[in-house]
Amino acid sequence: MKLILKVVLAGAAGLFVSAGLASAQSDTLTTVKNRGMLNCGVGTGTPGFSNPDDKGNWTGLDVDFCRAVAAVIFNDAAKVSYKPLTAKERFTALQSGEVDVLSRTTTWTMSRDSAMGLSFVGIMYVDGQGLMVPKKLGIKSAKELNGASVCVATGTTTELNLADYFRTSGMTYKPVVFEKVDEVNAAYDAGRCDVYTTDQSSLYAQRLRLRNPDDHMVLPEIISKEPLGPAVRQGDFQWFTINKWVYFALLDAEELGVTSKNVDEMLKSTNPEVRRLLGVEGEFGKGIGVDNDWVVRIIKGVGNYGEIYERNVGPNTALKIARGLNNLWTKGGIQYAPPIR
Repeated sequence: MKLILKVVLAGAAGLFVSAGLASAQSDTLTTVKNRGMLNCGVGTGTPGFSNPDDKGNWTGLDVDFCRAVAAVIFNDAAKVSYKPLTAKERFTALQSGEVDVLSRTTTWTMSRDSAMGLSFVGIMYVDGQGLMVPKKLGIKSAKELNGASVCVATGTTTELNLADYFRTSGMTYKPVVFEKVDEVNAAYDAGRCDVYTTDQSSLYAQRLRLRNPDDHMVLPEIISKEPLGPAVRQGDFQWFTINKWVYFALLDAEELGVTSKNVDEMLKSTNPEVRRLLGVEGEFGKGIGVDNDWVVRIIKGVGNYGEIYERNVGPNTALKIARGLNNLWTKGGIQYAPPIR
């Protein structure tokens, strides 16, 4: 009996040691701080979401999420190193530790949230898969695409959704697959396929890069739901929590009317929700391992969610995408965050 007890205790001690080692190995926050830079996985070039200019400066909605995380950690939104990743490369880069967070128009699915070892921190953009065709084909509906050739990026949910849609619609198609977005775009622009399919927001962005954008139209059908958001590796709960609450803070700030222009004035607010958000009351930042002015840093660095949206993809940008479902829940959308309390 004593021998059995000793074995059990030894086993338990081993579990505690293993857990301690795992915790030490998975302390992403410490790793990022020691490095002095956040490594962010982004797309290879999608206007409005993650796109470099001719000087190598990255902008976009996905880029701004990483900038917000860097603002929390370093009080400097510029301390981000961007790693452009293809759809095929992105998950390996995150799983291997090459990047600390993946913010690359990535769809939150069950398999990615379980078997692939990822944890999605929120839905930065509610999207759906669309289809674009040359106007000269005279096609007005996706139901007219039987037998069409379709350009699509491999290793994506887009490729799988395409197969599902044509199968359930009783139609056939010829897939023309490429690994990189630029390759898909170039093939479609060269007339190698009849249809270009990807997330609808990306279609509007990629259409701007065609030789004659006005010669192409996005069909009205949405053939899938695509909740796009940042993801981190499983196994580091603190890092997951920090990233999750960066996303929530962007929404809470917009809901409470805290912007990059008025944040200093809002520090004097008597509204208890605003005071908790901005760290004037409570120690909510310390609860996730960062400074209490973490939200102030976010807002000064990138603004609230509404500001990020309008700056990158909103009606006054080249993409001209209305808020729609990406509006706050108080304004007819489905963007909703728990309170800071």
